[in-house]
Amino acid sequence: MHFTSFLENNRLTVALTGEIDHHYAKSYIQAIAAKIEAYTPEFCILDFSEVTFVDSSGIAVVINALRAMTQIEGHLILSGINQQPMRVFRASGIDKLVEIKEAVS
Repeated sequence: MHFTSFLENNRLTVALTGEIDHHYAKSYIQAIAAKIEAYTPEFCILDFSEVTFVDSSGIAVVINALRAMTQIEGHLILSGINQQPMRVFRASGIDKLVEIKEAVS
């Protein structure tokens, strides 16, 4: 698991990488929650442009980030989603719960 994050203008951007599956999901969930708690941003942007694979564990990462942002009355945005993760998000209905920008496909 590797990611980078930065806060700018009350927008927390978290750039995820690689595969988000059951091996890494729990660590991502904890790390994203800690960033949201520390910075209490108005917006949290999960950047998926370097993510190559997502399964149901990836859905859990998004849902947990959405819950954390809802608790602080913030907004979650997904960006840069590649073809395979987008298929999973559409099949699960995530695209109806969370704003998606800059989808690759």
